[in-house]
Amino acid sequence: MQKKDRIKLEKQKETQEETQERNRFLKHTLMGIFAFYLVFIVAFYFLTGDQLRYRESGANLEMPEAAAGTVELCQGADVTQYFMTGVQRLESVSVLWGTYYRADSGTATMQLVRADTGEQLMYGQFDVASIPEGGTTTIYAEQPVEGLSNVPLILNITADSQPGMGASPLMGEGTDDFNGLVLNGEETKGFLCISTTGTDYIWQGLHYWQIVSVAGIVLLAVLLLVWHRYGKGKSDSIAAAILAVRQYKFLIKQLVSRDFKVKYKRSVLGVFWSFLNPLLTMIVQYFIFSTLFQSDIEYYPAYLLIGIVSFNFFSEACGMGLTSILGNAGLITKVYMPKYIYPLTRVMSSTVNLVISLIPLVLVSLLTGVHFKKSAVLALYFLACLIVFSLGMVLLLSAAMVFFRDMQFLWNVISMLWMYATPLFYPESIIPENLRFVLKLNPMYHFIKSERTCILGGVSPDPNMYIVCAVIALVMLAIGSFVFKKTQNKFVLYL
Repeated sequence: MQKKDRIKLEKQKETQEETQERNRFLKHTLMGIFAFYLVFIVAFYFLTGDQLRYRESGANLEMPEAAAGTVELCQGADVTQYFMTGVQRLESVSVLWGTYYRADSGTATMQLVRADTGEQLMYGQFDVASIPEGGTTTIYAEQPVEGLSNVPLILNITADSQPGMGASPLMGEGTDDFNGLVLNGEETKGFLCISTTGTDYIWQGLHYWQIVSVAGIVLLAVLLLVWHRYGKGKSDSIAAAILAVRQYKFLIKQLVSRDFKVKYKRSVLGVFWSFLNPLLTMIVQYFIFSTLFQSDIEYYPAYLLIGIVSFNFFSEACGMGLTSILGNAGLITKVYMPKYIYPLTRVMSSTVNLVISLIPLVLVSLLTGVHFKKSAVLALYFLACLIVFSLGMVLLLSAAMVFFRDMQFLWNVISMLWMYATPLFYPESIIPENLRFVLKLNPMYHFIKSERTCILGGVSPDPNMYIVCAVIALVMLAIGSFVFKKTQNKFVLYL
């Protein structure tokens, strides 16, 4: 009797210890999630820099096509252009010149002032002899000038050249109405060939800390709710998923290792193929398409490889995940574990290949002259969104495959069409303007374009792109999870 009681007490003690261990694991995981969020928002703020708060203005004046010269700017002559701009932070104004293909001389002066107050905003002097035919001169603000949106501005241009030695600002075709151009005091039809550069404010960036603070409070509330529900013994999907990863950690490692080993079984080069495959694909496509598109795309080899690495991961994850339930039918019918573990491990295995594939991407980028800036780190965010999106697709496809075996053949066709519909080796500029909206319906387009902006452009994408990519990934994950959860209990009937 004492022996039975002792055994019973030992079992109770083991159960209590296991419960305490689960509680600690869940608590530390929830705390880690919130700590990661805090680190992420601070790092994100410094990595994005000014691109978080300002974007290139869509109201910048584009340089009109030159149609004629204005007047030869010499002593006593002047050119004045009245105009307005919607730019919120004006940085510079440029003027296009004609020189009559001769060696001119003298000094040209450009001055930008506010028409309502007479305040001088920008000023610059230029050696007329250094201005080529069809060249431009630009005046810059010491600091971007704010508050000029829809404010009347005056650009005045003069020169001290001798007659016959002066250059001429060019103008575009005018309309029957007065377009603000005044030549030597006389109103003239036409508009001076000028362009402006500047930036506009980004609302999300200006209110970044308020937004992330509210999001942090919401996240904290959700995590506390998860902990509270778990403590009360109530069912909670988030807590269940976290604890399932802990409980089946060993099996997850074994499944990922198995998938990785099976892929390279009896291969001489083994894991090196994860490095070599995207590189060889890039080389082949480079020689095929470089003559068509290289002149239109800067750093074309790196441009090409970013698309290949990203789409290869997506294609491989979906291809492997498609049969994740059918391929593990023996385990599913004999050993209990959450069924979503099987598609999850397939995505994790493909993620390992993705990480290895980033090595040739970095090497090719460096060899082709890409200068990595701090914004390149932000590409990891979009890769994470791509992984989450792929997981959602795998959950959906693996569930569909159980009931519709032709899905594997259908997916081969879909993935091929998807690849050609994504600008991997061609620039999006070749697509007609009226069909560009189709690109925006392609989730892979957003992920890959954002990665290229971070790495090749050296700047952070528009803040809206972070939201768009996150929403796409989470919506796909929600759809895949919903379908998988609703159908998983019927899997054993069709295996």
